Amino acid sequence: MSAVPAEPVETPEPAWRQRAVERSTRAAKLRAEQRVQRFLDAAQELIADKGTTDFTVQEVVERSRQSLRSFYQHFDGKHELLLALFEDALSKSAAEIRERAAAGRDPLDRLKIAVDLLYASSTPRAGQQSPLFTDFAIQLLVTHPDQVASAHLPLLAYFTELVEEAVQAGQAVTAKPRRTASLIMQTAMFTAQAPAAPVGAHPSPITAEEVWAFCLGGLRGPGTAQSPAAATPPQGAPATKATTATHKATEAAPRTTPAKKTTATPQKRAAAAKKAAPAKKTATKATTPKATRTQP
Repeated sequence: MSAVPAEPVETPEPAWRQRAVERSTRAAKLRAEQRVQRFLDAAQELIADKGTTDFTVQEVVERSRQSLRSFYQHFDGKHELLLALFEDALSKSAAEIRERAAAGRDPLDRLKIAVDLLYASSTPRAGQQSPLFTDFAIQLLVTHPDQVASAHLPLLAYFTELVEEAVQAGQAVTAKPRRTASLIMQTAMFTAQAPAAPVGAHPSPITAEEVWAFCLGGLRGPGTAQSPAAATPPQGAPATKATTATHKATEAAPRTTPAKKTTATPQKRAAAAKKAAPAKKTATKATTPKATRTQP
């Protein structure tokens, strides 16, 4: 008799079936990606034509030459479509910055290139509208800040990588590279979009060089200026030229002996007062005229 297994043994799926399912899934995924891209391209064209994000889902469907049913299979509505465009634009920007910053000679140089590129891409250009960032992104920042943060993840990942490399190379000091990277990104983006700072009677735009100098100061930590007390070298430390010159000048200066302070005893003060009394009396007689005696 043959042994009967206590539990039924599952028959493995034939390899041909796995291949067929994978091929079918892969083909369906490709078709879905193509449909999604057609919706994104149609929305991008409408934004370019109108100069605003004020369009309807029906307009997107008609321009893409697809069905409304197909649109809602892939997007929950217009907001999700605009969010997809926003995330796609930031992802492409991160890839471009990473590629161009790779030419830097060291981590800090690559970070400077990345800051300059991010500042330039965030600066409004005269005659060139970017409603996806000037209109939608600002509204999104107020209503859905978590979605804005998620869209910036590719950029944040690269900036964090650069800060970590700078710290490892001894070019930066920070205990929280990711938070520092976020501060650098926000400084570059919002300064580029902000109005110029008033200086005197004329507005003065904040340049990319000033933004980098500000970020660099934060990366390198607090200043190293010495206090007056710290200017004196510790005992046993080698004297510098400045301290040697100061020491020689001090030695060459003439020394003055302070006057001794005498303390008078009560007996000495009494004797001095007695000697001064006759002189005072004589002075009084000399200055007082004699009285004239009159006859009766």
